[in-house]
Amino acid sequence: MKKTNDMNELLSKNDITDIRQDWTKKEIEELYEKPFMDVISQASLLHRKYNPLNKVQLSSLINIKSGGCSEDCKYCSQSSRYNTNVEKSKLLDKEEIMKLAKKAKEAGASRLCLGAAWKSPSKKSIEMLGEIIKDIKELGMQTCMTLGMINPEQAALLSEKGLDYYNHNIDTSEEYYKEIITTRSYQDRLDTIKNVRDANIHVCSGGIIGMGESRMDRIGMLYTLCTMPSHPDSVPINKLVPMPGTPMENSTPISIFEWIKTIAVARIVMPKSYIRLSAGRSDISKEGQALCFLAGANSIFYGEKLLTSSNPSQNEDLDLFVELGITPE
Repeated sequence: MKKTNDMNELLSKNDITDIRQDWTKKEIEELYEKPFMDVISQASLLHRKYNPLNKVQLSSLINIKSGGCSEDCKYCSQSSRYNTNVEKSKLLDKEEIMKLAKKAKEAGASRLCLGAAWKSPSKKSIEMLGEIIKDIKELGMQTCMTLGMINPEQAALLSEKGLDYYNHNIDTSEEYYKEIITTRSYQDRLDTIKNVRDANIHVCSGGIIGMGESRMDRIGMLYTLCTMPSHPDSVPINKLVPMPGTPMENSTPISIFEWIKTIAVARIVMPKSYIRLSAGRSDISKEGQALCFLAGANSIFYGEKLLTSSNPSQNEDLDLFVELGITPE
């Protein structure tokens, strides 16, 4: 029998799935139960079918208002309920935000995400931030914001101003969610995502693994995301960074292989989404990150600091890209 390495033939196999919103939890569980190398191979082939090869999108995240949040998210050092080393700050002014935006652009980021520690923003804050969107886009960057819960009117205003993406993570499964947060419901998060989608803003939504949840909770999180009316355009997969002073400061780290497998399964069930390596990447070796890219990750948070946690330096990332033959998108 003639042997072939033809990619088209490999992609035609039955286990290479087309885009769908009717996944079941059982099917997702079966993906997790596959041997590590098998699920990575399937995800890699599917990634190559739907996405540019050896391209990784660079997003820069700026903390524009730190601390003092009324939420009780057990993983978050910006909650006012916990005694952490994060100082409360006011919302940065437009001049300072644009200074940081230009710095991110010069470093090579193509998307800028502005993050503020709020349960939900005020009308005044939304209007001020709406006026910044045009200026950031004139730098040639895509725009993203994560400001907490927003209502239909706020989403419409941001859409009118030209916002490209809005981030609102679901964090975990609906069943485990109440163990992590009590100050807003799971449905509150889904309502914000609906408001964003209805305003024709791209949805960015993912979650955090390593918060003491079970594998079934990770399956439930991906199930919620991949059965939405349309898949989120970006899916951040965060690995918990235990922050001093929070209830999760002594959490047991999750296996790197479970993180990579979660990325692979996310790629399989959401073939066209950006799958982003987010918080926790600074603890992962170059080899581990390479496996993440093989498994279908095609976006990273780029810059030495995220909201309150560390991140690999820009030079480290660019050097790794050279070693792997990856081109920033």
